[in-house]
Amino acid sequence: LAVCAGTRALCTQPGTLHGGAIMAFADTLGAYGTALNLPEGAGTTTIESKTNFFARGIEGEKVIGECTPLHLRRRTMVWQTRVTRADGTLLAQITQTQIVLPPAKRPR
Repeated sequence: LAVCAGTRALCTQPGTLHGGAIMAFADTLGAYGTALNLPEGAGTTTIESKTNFFARGIEGEKVIGECTPLHLRRRTMVWQTRVTRADGTLLAQITQTQIVLPPAKRPR
């Protein structure tokens, strides 16, 4: 669970939070969740992300992201993030797939 503020710098038109800012917020949460579940030395990156928007974020209001794992495996992890306003209104639902990158081999 994380909270982000809808600042003017993140708005597309006066008063409306940019959809890309919402997507980036959700992507960060899924990547962080994956990082917490990685084996020693492994890395991650997003390989797929799907966003459905339902309502607009409002400038100056908090948006809340709740990220839930759907699939935690050795090679991929899938996360679903619900982004809501403080009043509970659903802004977007994002499903993303993170690939697990093996530890880099060091040259001999």
